[in-house]
Amino acid sequence: MGEAGAEAVGVLLTGMGADGAAGLLSILHRGGRTIVQDESSSAVFGMARAAQSMGAAEQVLHLDLISAAIFAAIGARP
Repeated sequence: MGEAGAEAVGVLLTGMGADGAAGLLSILHRGGRTIVQDESSSAVFGMARAAQSMGAAEQVLHLDLISAAIFAAIGARP
């Protein structure tokens, strides 16, 4: 994650495995914001499911809503 800390915004989109979920949890523990794609808009929900199960997902959103959530997390307008 580097040194971004509370300034970081982590986003997980469709995918398999849990490595990204572990990275997301690291971001959350350092005060960053975390967003994952919901099951209904994912081709493969494995990574986001893993993030949810380990408590790494602050927001679980449909793909169409993720860009606005990123802008909101960084305090910018789309």
